[in-house]
Amino acid sequence: MTTRTRVKVCGITTVDAANSAVEAGADAVGFVFVKDTPRYIDPEEAAAIMFSLPPFVSAVGVVQDLDVDQFCALEYSCPAHTMQLHGKEPVDVVQACGPGVIKAFKYEDATIQSQLTRWAKVDELDAILIDGSTGGTGEAFEWAKLVPHIQDFPKKIIIAGGLDASNVEEVIQTLRPYAVDVSTGVEDDPGVKNSEKIAEFCAVVRKADAS
Repeated sequence: MTTRTRVKVCGITTVDAANSAVEAGADAVGFVFVKDTPRYIDPEEAAAIMFSLPPFVSAVGVVQDLDVDQFCALEYSCPAHTMQLHGKEPVDVVQACGPGVIKAFKYEDATIQSQLTRWAKVDELDAILIDGSTGGTGEAFEWAKLVPHIQDFPKKIIIAGGLDASNVEEVIQTLRPYAVDVSTGVEDDPGVKNSEKIAEFCAVVRKADAS
């Protein structure tokens, strides 16, 4: 049976970029709510884009190191379908923010197994996102090293970091993740999405699924 890899295009800041992702077949668009980053968007502006999305396309809000009150206030401003916690949030905060959350962290040889073990036990988590950096810098990691760690892992795995149309097929063939997350790999400049790159990325994902 063919497995369909979901696609999230992250760092969306305009309606045009969101539409390009939708037209290319992306399953989700991501809004970065981390201030002083090149893809930051005001939650109310993001909400306006989110409400323009067609059915079955999800919005994901990306946050970092918020406490529970801050998280709830932001979620009220932009009630995204899923929230992605991309900082050093402790387990109790993640539990309080769930369900409907993704926990993201950077791949490191020394900590990958302990990270996976910790978050596998958190029922409120919908998925784990493994990045090549702490987020938004387009750094990849050695995907093959992750293979033994995620065999029989109980939660959905999302891969991010340095992905683009030239390497996403290798990622999918190596890891068969639930989803791939792209941002810098479909941009002309930080925060400036390229519709042709988005379309090419999504097309390569579909090709990899069929292989």
